[in-house]
Amino acid sequence: MRPTRPLAAVAALLATTALPLSAQTVLETGHSTDMVLLPKFLGILVFDQANEGAQEAHAELENPGMLQFVGPTPENSVAGQIELMTTATTQGRAAVMLSNNAGDQIVPSARAAQEAGTHVVTWDSPIPSGEGEDVFVAQVDFGSIGEVMAEMAHSILGGEGQMAILSATPDAANQNAWIASLQEVLASDERFAGIELVDIVYGDDQSEVSYNRALALADQHPDLGLIMSPTTVGIQAAAKAMQDEGMCDEIKVSGLGLPSEMVTYTLDGCAPEFALWDFRDLGYLTYHVAYGLATGQLTGELGESFTAGRMGDYTIEEDPGRPGSKRVLMGPFTVYTAENVEAAAN
Repeated sequence: MRPTRPLAAVAALLATTALPLSAQTVLETGHSTDMVLLPKFLGILVFDQANEGAQEAHAELENPGMLQFVGPTPENSVAGQIELMTTATTQGRAAVMLSNNAGDQIVPSARAAQEAGTHVVTWDSPIPSGEGEDVFVAQVDFGSIGEVMAEMAHSILGGEGQMAILSATPDAANQNAWIASLQEVLASDERFAGIELVDIVYGDDQSEVSYNRALALADQHPDLGLIMSPTTVGIQAAAKAMQDEGMCDEIKVSGLGLPSEMVTYTLDGCAPEFALWDFRDLGYLTYHVAYGLATGQLTGELGESFTAGRMGDYTIEEDPGRPGSKRVLMGPFTVYTAENVEAAAN
C-alpha cells in the first residue's frame, strides 16, 4: 500500500484539530497614560540607563501622558519605595514599574495599588511572593545567573579555592535568588567541589560601605581567593579596594558589573571576568509591558504574546522560580574579559 494517502489524511486531521496560535499583539501608539519608573534608589548608573530605555519607549509609543522617574535615597530605600508606591496610587498613576528592594514588605502597598487600578510591573528585582505584582520583566533567567557565576569562579580560581559573596541588601529579591542559585550549583555539581563559599556580606549597594566590606572580607579570610559581587556597585567597590591595597594578585573580583566601570580593573587583572545584560533594553522592554497593561492592550495572562518595538516578540510565561507568578524573560547577558571589555565600555 502506498503511504501517501494515509499520511495526507493524518495531516489533514492535524490541520483541522490543531489549536489556534495566540495572536501577536502590536501595541497601538498614542494612548495617554501616566506611569512611574521606580528603581531601588536613585544615583546608580544602571538605573539611569533603565530610565533612558524607558524614555526611548515612551517617545516611540507617542504616549502624551507622564513618565516619572522617582526613587528613594539609598539610606531609606525600603520605606521610601513603599511611600512612593503609595503616592503613585493616590495620584492615580496607571502603572508603577518597580525594581523591588523591599522584599515582601512592599506587598500591602502594591496590593493597594492594584485595588485602586494601578498596574504593578516589576523589573530587575521582583516581589518574592509575587503578591501585588502583575508581571515581572526578568533580565535573564535567575537560575542561569548562578551557573554563570559558578563558571566564572571556577575559571578564575582554577577550580579550587575560597570565595566570598558581597551582595547588595538583605531584602533584595534578585540578589537573594541569584545567591541561592549559585549555592545550589556549587553544591550539586562535582566540577565545583573544590570551591568553598566562606562568607556572604552586604554592602547596601553603597560604594563606601561595599569598599569597607570587601576589605573586611580580606582581613577575616586569609586564604580568600575571590570576591563574587552580583551588584554593579559592589563589584566596582571591591575591585577598587583590592587595587588600592595591592591585593589583586591574591584576591580576584567577579560578579555583575558595567563594562564602562570595570574596564580598568579587568585589564589590570583585578576582575578577570564579569557579566551583565543591557539595562537600557530592560527599561525599554519594561515600559512596553507596562504601557500595554495600562492601556488595556495587554491582559497580562499566561501565553499572551506581544511585540516590544525594536526588541521583537515576547510571551508572558510562568516564572519557574516563583510558582504562580508571571514573567517576561528578556535575556541574554554577556561575559566580559580583557578581550571584549574595551569595546563594550565605549
